[in-house]
Amino acid sequence: MKTRHCIARAAAVALTTLAMPAVAQQLPKSGAISVHTGTKWTGDFVTVADKHVRGSGHTAGVTFNDRGAGPLHLGPMHCYDAFFTIDGQGKNKGVCAFGDTDGDRIFVDYTGTLTPEGAHGVNEISGGTGKYAGITGSGPWKCKFAGANGELQCTQRFDYRLP
Repeated sequence: MKTRHCIARAAAVALTTLAMPAVAQQLPKSGAISVHTGTKWTGDFVTVADKHVRGSGHTAGVTFNDRGAGPLHLGPMHCYDAFFTIDGQGKNKGVCAFGDTDGDRIFVDYTGTLTPEGAHGVNEISGGTGKYAGITGSGPWKCKFAGANGELQCTQRFDYRLP
């Protein structure tokens, strides 16, 4: 009888341990996800008139959840953008995909303001996959230059709702 009890207890511990990652990956139906990213921008631009620049590019990097774990932590981030500046000030817009290491993604459309120090704006969540399927929401983003070769350090917050 004691052997059966020990086997049952061991099985319960094993099942609980195996189920924990799945529970940890579930998100509340609404909330906020705050992340920071290290990225590199590459692209092309053209001076179309004196102090008037137009261009487009691609940003790739890694996302870190501000809590050190949780949604989007250690996941990839890719964005595509178009922009214009007049005397170093301007606007940009684009699309991004933020991911988890398990392959689930959040997609955003964004708009922003460019300055010589960096950029800031708003992300509008346009969808997601996996645990993010049906996600909606928005949140602010801000990037500053971290080097002379397209390196950026960015912060983002996603205020979201799930179905």
